[in-house]
Amino acid sequence: MHDDQEVEMDAMSFLREDHEKVLAMLDELERGPGERTPESLAAHKRLVTELVIAESEHEAVEEEYFWPSVQHWLEEGRDLAAPALEQEQEAKQVLQRLEELEPDDAEFETLVSRIVADGRAHIVYEERTVWPLVRERVSHTELDEVGEKMARAKKIAPTRPHPHTPPRAGVLKSAGPAVAGLDKLRDMATGRGREG
Repeated sequence: MHDDQEVEMDAMSFLREDHEKVLAMLDELERGPGERTPESLAAHKRLVTELVIAESEHEAVEEEYFWPSVQHWLEEGRDLAAPALEQEQEAKQVLQRLEELEPDDAEFETLVSRIVADGRAHIVYEERTVWPLVRERVSHTELDEVGEKMARAKKIAPTRPHPHTPPRAGVLKSAGPAVAGLDKLRDMATGRGREG
């Protein structure tokens, strides 16, 4: 039964599931580390790393499959995709900088606040502006096909932000697997994303 659910997960359901996970992380980040003990700061940093991984995978998949599909499906697709892709590029820069900082750095909380606000705004834009048009005009078959592609791509997506990689499907499909492979090797070597 679980396999059938994966096959039937359309693009919107796939993205919504990711958005819910990201929103939960944003809520937790917004609450902050509480008392600023070494342990709470370390936990806060781990949560940022989890967010960086989740966002990196999610944005790579959107840029590779969802936004090109929106541009193909909808007459106004390019106009709808442009601000979202710009938001994603800016988020990659912030996420990359956050990964470089320690939680006791003054810039860290400023960037956390920015990524929380920007992340929520980005999700609202997608879900309230773009998704209704997609649901109204795109067939279930097409949404299912893109959902399947995104689910497969996420398993091998980059786990780190790459702000200098252009958000174009062709570039991502050719360079993405190599970049993702390097990300995963770096993650394994450093234990990134498995800290507990």
